[in-house]
Amino acid sequence: MKTLFLLLFMSLILPGQAQNLARGKEINGTCAGCHGELGQGGKRGEYPRLAGQRQAHMVEQLLAFRLRTRLNMTMYPYTQERELSEADIVDVSAYLAGIELPTKWPEFKPEDDALTRLTAVEKVMIIPRAPGNLEAGGKIYQEECALCHGPDGMGKRKFPRLVGQYTNYLKRQMEVFVKGERLHDEEGQRGVLSKLKEQDMQDILAYLTSIQSGLP
Repeated sequence: MKTLFLLLFMSLILPGQAQNLARGKEINGTCAGCHGELGQGGKRGEYPRLAGQRQAHMVEQLLAFRLRTRLNMTMYPYTQERELSEADIVDVSAYLAGIELPTKWPEFKPEDDALTRLTAVEKVMIIPRAPGNLEAGGKIYQEECALCHGPDGMGKRKFPRLVGQYTNYLKRQMEVFVKGERLHDEEGQRGVLSKLKEQDMQDILAYLTSIQSGLP
């Protein structure tokens, strides 16, 4: 029943729902306490990057938190309807999806003041390179992950963007998928990760950090 509600919401509200980005920005004021004003997440990956994430994915996850199909006691109270309506979920997800965080340091003009420089630098998000075999990681990623997450790691439809996400966060999610504590697909299986070795997953993470340059 919970899954049916989630699918119904995704199919009926997202495509035709008018999105109020100003309202989404206002709602993000609450999210910013953990995920940052720009949706940049926690510096150590304790909170995921939301900026530039797929809107459909964020909508799906917020509903999953509400319905407890994805257990997260911190997020649960914030996603209840009295706190966050369905329209609010669409609006804040649309707002966060539209934020671009560059992965290259800005070039300044001599006349740029200190505030302009500081603001520009704060928007830059570069994930440190993860150790691993880039060739092996790229091969596994393209064979096993690209169909859903895109060849460039930017995600597709409801499947999340992976590139530009904190390595620590992705590694933690891989672990909970393998343990079956979080479902990796609609059938409730642990997904492709369950057949990969630990080094395979580390190589995928290394590959993802290697292809972030130049992406928003």
